[in-house]
Amino acid sequence: MGYKECFEIMGTDRNSYSKTDLEATFMRMKDDHMKNGQLKAAYNVQIAVENYFIIHTYVSNDRTDYNTLIPVLEKHQDAFGEVLEEATADSGYCSEKNLLYLKENKISSYIKLQDHEKRKTRAYTKDIGKYYNMKTQVFEGELYYICHDGRELHHIRTDTREQAGYTQTFEVYGCADCSGCEHKAKCLYKYNAEKDAGKNKVMKINEQWETLKEEPHANIQSEKGILNRQIRSIQTEGHFGDIKENDSFRRFNYRTSEKVYKEFMLYAIGRNINKYHRFLHDETKKFEGKTEEKAA
Repeated sequence: MGYKECFEIMGTDRNSYSKTDLEATFMRMKDDHMKNGQLKAAYNVQIAVENYFIIHTYVSNDRTDYNTLIPVLEKHQDAFGEVLEEATADSGYCSEKNLLYLKENKISSYIKLQDHEKRKTRAYTKDIGKYYNMKTQVFEGELYYICHDGRELHHIRTDTREQAGYTQTFEVYGCADCSGCEHKAKCLYKYNAEKDAGKNKVMKINEQWETLKEEPHANIQSEKGILNRQIRSIQTEGHFGDIKENDSFRRFNYRTSEKVYKEFMLYAIGRNINKYHRFLHDETKKFEGKTEEKAA
């Protein structure tokens, strides 16, 4: 009965919760002073920034950022009554579910891919075991791959996997016979010559996911994409750096997600007022400087 009660409190989306705040989740903090991977009860705070101002915030008990992008975008639409034209985020928000949502809502994606840096390496383009380095052919409406040794990998079956309420579809391709191939060590994953002598090449491909990644990958490499990523690093990450280091705001004073959200909203409003005051002060100084030059 005790375990049943714990699982009911925790729900299906979490694997832990705090006894002092049932809505908080144990997360690994960056400020690990003891260097022992200490876990602390925490919330995942998201901010949407435009021109240095915090437009709105979102507080979640999810340990990752994958499931926070869509609620932030929906919150923006509810608040302002319009859909964003584009969204910029780091690789922590890159998932099939998020990219599909952006495409369906015609929002230009400037989300960095997890393998963005890896794609630049020579090893990525020379890996013969990956499908994207294989040739493809179509025969009688069937797509199949041709490996480095010239053998054909045909479609075997379709697999599905559900994650966070979203179902991913994988197409499985395989080679009927890999015996005598000289490239097994480079082609097969963790190949062992003794144990895997009779093993054949099999690969899973999420075709929708691979198609969705092409647009953001092209966008972030464009001149505008590079500028957007720079702005995000300065403005969004700058806010969090200023919040933690300069304001020393690292701990909430209240419990439950509702009170935490209200506390952070009040803090965000204060930051926006302070930022607006600085802008006015800077503009006033510029105006006074121009007036003095004219007078002189």
